[in-house]
Amino acid sequence: MIAIGGAIGVGLFLGAGGRLAAAGPALVLSYAAAGLAAFFVMRALGELVLYRPASGSFVEYAGEFIGPWAAFASGWMYWINWAFTGIAELTAIALYVHYWAPAFPQWLTALIALGFVVAVNLLSVRLFGELEFWFAMLKVLAITVFLVVGLVLVVFAVGEAGPHNLTSHGGFFPTGAPLVLMSLQSVVFAYASIELVGITAGETARPHEVMPKAINGVVWRIAIFYVGSVALLAMVLPWTAYRAGTSPFVTVFAGLGIPWAADAMNLVVITAALSSCNSGLYATGRILRSMAVKREAPRFAGNLSSRFVPMGGILFTAIMFLGGVALFYFLPERAFNIATAVASLGVITTWGVLVYCQLRLRKSGHRSAFPMPGSPYTNWLTLAFLLLVVLLMPFADRDQLVAFLLIPALAGAIALGWTIVKRRRAPSPAGPAAPSPAES
Repeated sequence: MIAIGGAIGVGLFLGAGGRLAAAGPALVLSYAAAGLAAFFVMRALGELVLYRPASGSFVEYAGEFIGPWAAFASGWMYWINWAFTGIAELTAIALYVHYWAPAFPQWLTALIALGFVVAVNLLSVRLFGELEFWFAMLKVLAITVFLVVGLVLVVFAVGEAGPHNLTSHGGFFPTGAPLVLMSLQSVVFAYASIELVGITAGETARPHEVMPKAINGVVWRIAIFYVGSVALLAMVLPWTAYRAGTSPFVTVFAGLGIPWAADAMNLVVITAALSSCNSGLYATGRILRSMAVKREAPRFAGNLSSRFVPMGGILFTAIMFLGGVALFYFLPERAFNIATAVASLGVITTWGVLVYCQLRLRKSGHRSAFPMPGSPYTNWLTLAFLLLVVLLMPFADRDQLVAFLLIPALAGAIALGWTIVKRRRAPSPAGPAAPSPAES
């Protein structure tokens, strides 16, 4: 439920509207392609988790199968992923609340939401787990209701609904096939966070029993929720009915003419965004603590509270979220797209590391009871897909171009950080100092 809760967020509840408006019904192909890549990533993760459950998850695997520098780089790229995902979630919450209270300052809404999720994460792991379970349950219920309602509307051709919407209004590719390819970055972002199930493995009882079921469950549920939802959205209304900045689910329920339906869905998408932001603080708190213990992150990030919550890492990420609130204040129209584009770089790095680590694990001769299908061929196909997504980013739009141009800066900052870490670890040329008589 934590993995589902983390994955079902603004990428689907908000981002799908703008992408449908840009790419048309063929957007479903992008979701199907990214969903297939996500399936192989999850199965690679499953093989790694059963090999050795670790709270640090893929950061630990990167260190073991690639090298210490890879653990350092992937850990910080994962933090970049969640830091900017959190900014996107807070931006979305502000947009959703604006639907009800257009006069209320949106940046203040984002700040209040940030305070709430920080408080939840700092109190206890148990509170986080309980709240995240119910958040995820509400999202699953809402999407299930939409799938049922949407299917009824399409089957009985209620109003404008029907399969004809897939090819009317300009055809299946109304804006051209290239724009469908350009949408891959935002679609990959929509699938982000499914790897959270691996991070929870280190704090899960009986992981060898629980993890295979959890991973397989996440894979097929996400496929139905994402591909099924986008296909139905494209059939319930013409693609021209959707627009960026408005949840497509709210658009559908508002069109039904039921006064409370759109408001109820708007409440659900607010909890969805809160849930993903909540999951981000959970994940980054543990990743940063794991790195701080190895002196690869600021010492403050390793601090535990009296309840054994990694409060240092949580507060460290929360500071970045504050920067996102400032970004939204100055660039309200572009903040969401910039944040999701930068976060996607972290998602792609994380997925690539997981797939490559599983490849190295298999080369070591290890054989798993829960193997990744088609390995090693599916590993290389998945890595090629992820590389394609990155190479398409500068040609998509100016917000993705901003993220693409940040790649050298991120790589440089991580390389500089690793250089500093190595110097700290390097032994003194003169060797350890002899103890003084008093110390002896």
